Amino acid sequence: MSEHSRREFLVRSATAGALAFGAKDLLAAQAAAADMTIAKWTGAEATSNSQIDKVAAQLTEKAIEGLGGMKRFVSRGDVVWVKPNIGWDRTPELAANTNPAVVATLVRLSFEAGAKTVKVGDNPCDLAEKTYDASGIAAAVRPLGAKVVLLDRKRFRETSVKGERMKTLLMYPEILDCDVVINVPVVKHHALASCTACMKNYMGVIDERRPFHQALPECLVDLTRFMKPRTGLHVLDGVRILQGHGPKGGNPADVVLKTTIAAGVDPVALDAFGAELMGRKPSEIGSVVKGNEAGLGTMDYRSLAREIAVS
Repeated sequence: MSEHSRREFLVRSATAGALAFGAKDLLAAQAAAADMTIAKWTGAEATSNSQIDKVAAQLTEKAIEGLGGMKRFVSRGDVVWVKPNIGWDRTPELAANTNPAVVATLVRLSFEAGAKTVKVGDNPCDLAEKTYDASGIAAAVRPLGAKVVLLDRKRFRETSVKGERMKTLLMYPEILDCDVVINVPVVKHHALASCTACMKNYMGVIDERRPFHQALPECLVDLTRFMKPRTGLHVLDGVRILQGHGPKGGNPADVVLKTTIAAGVDPVALDAFGAELMGRKPSEIGSVVKGNEAGLGTMDYRSLAREIAVS
């Protein structure tokens, strides 16, 4: 079933259910059919790291709830791979990696939806033992029962992706073998890509990235086209965003608190929103333009998005 047909089916089901159960149920059913949500914090300003983490968890939960809940994406018995950005030896307040509270919330919701196993891992640029520790992600998800996986570079295998530019890629088979991939990037500046979000975060499932630097938007389209059917859900961390000197950063002055989480099924739409969150036009981001042209999603995220105020 195509995404469009599936959406029509959900809407028809929502309407039919509402006839039996009333207007309140209609609103709930329509929310379940949303393809993108943007949860924004409207409460008192969070200042401490613990307050920000608490807000991040609330925003994530509300964003997933607005899509219809995690059971829309994760079924009982599934093996789930949660794929954050854990690329850099940086602490959460520097916004180079995905917020650990966001990742932990997705792990918890996956287990609550019936997942048998939840794995968390990335192919970092800095030493994995350091990035997993400094990011706070390993410590946040282990107590929940998640398996923290350090990707073994010897296990990457050449995989046919049949792209227009990239025909094969060295990919991590354990990720591809999972039932569901949850893609969880942080919104941040990138010296080459300008803005990195969902499509760019897929580079953490491959090895040997140098060919991408020669034609990044086109290569990201090939990678996204291959990974999209395997990805049930994208969650965009806009709690803290790195506005400059990305992707690694390191200067607190480059970090802006946005206390926003966006989630959905369309990586192009989410990347377009991420660009705007950084003060950029989606049309300025090569991967967004190319992804839209390739039919991987829409730059017009407003046609999909439902905003949720959280306080």
